[in-house]
Amino acid sequence: MPISGDIVEALRLELRRGTLILAVLGTLRAEKYGYTLKTELGALGIEIDEGALYPMLRRLETQGLLTSEWREEAKRQKRFYRLSDDGAAALAQLTAEWRTMNASLGYILENSGLKEGGQ
Repeated sequence: MPISGDIVEALRLELRRGTLILAVLGTLRAEKYGYTLKTELGALGIEIDEGALYPMLRRLETQGLLTSEWREEAKRQKRFYRLSDDGAAALAQLTAEWRTMNASLGYILENSGLKEGGQ
């Protein structure tokens, strides 16, 4: 029996949620304006809509992982984000965790007897 597309979509979104945070933290090692961050991630194949990105940026700043600064650029006020020292430490820990998990998952998916199509 095929699995429902709704179930797969919900699982896909759950899988992406944590990896998006890692991508945002990693990208913000260099200061970026929110829209620039969105377009750079998109160019790398990591799509995130503004309705998810800006609340995430605010939450990460509230948690002390990012700093931000308002500046005028092209005669407009723009908010620029950058990884804080605590954010850099969190990124290092999360990256190590991701690498361990990715290696384990790679092994499981390659060696568990699963074939293409989930059979």
